[in-house]
Amino acid sequence: MTVRIQTESFDAGAELNAFTDTAAGAGAVVSFTGVVRDVDGGLVAMEIEHYPGMTEKAIATIVSEAQTRWDLAGALVIHRHGRLTAGDQIMMVATASRHRVDAFQAAEFLMDYLKSRAPFWKKEMTQSGNGWVEARDEDEAALDRW
Repeated sequence: MTVRIQTESFDAGAELNAFTDTAAGAGAVVSFTGVVRDVDGGLVAMEIEHYPGMTEKAIATIVSEAQTRWDLAGALVIHRHGRLTAGDQIMMVATASRHRVDAFQAAEFLMDYLKSRAPFWKKEMTQSGNGWVEARDEDEAALDRW
């Protein structure tokens, strides 16, 4: 299991290749890379804040839970913080398992958790003003299936 919280960008292809190389016995590797999307009003930037130490621990706990729910050969979570602009990579999740169902379900579980429960605070700065990103009902509902 690898959890990294960082300001710098990452090379998703290189990260996936390195992760796959360490996933001994895996028959399936699933990855997802989230990208900062533009918003109505024109996104100038997004500021992502977190509490160092607390964030890593919370995400490591949920990755451990995924490892107990599904038969995983590995899991990777990278999440950025700081100032990001539209098109920047914001996060990456990768899971590996002997069979694809476990890899897909674990990846979706981790992505749903990161979207709704991970301790990050996001502020959007747009051409029409600034505001904190609030939880969306559909993101909260996605957690219900787990």
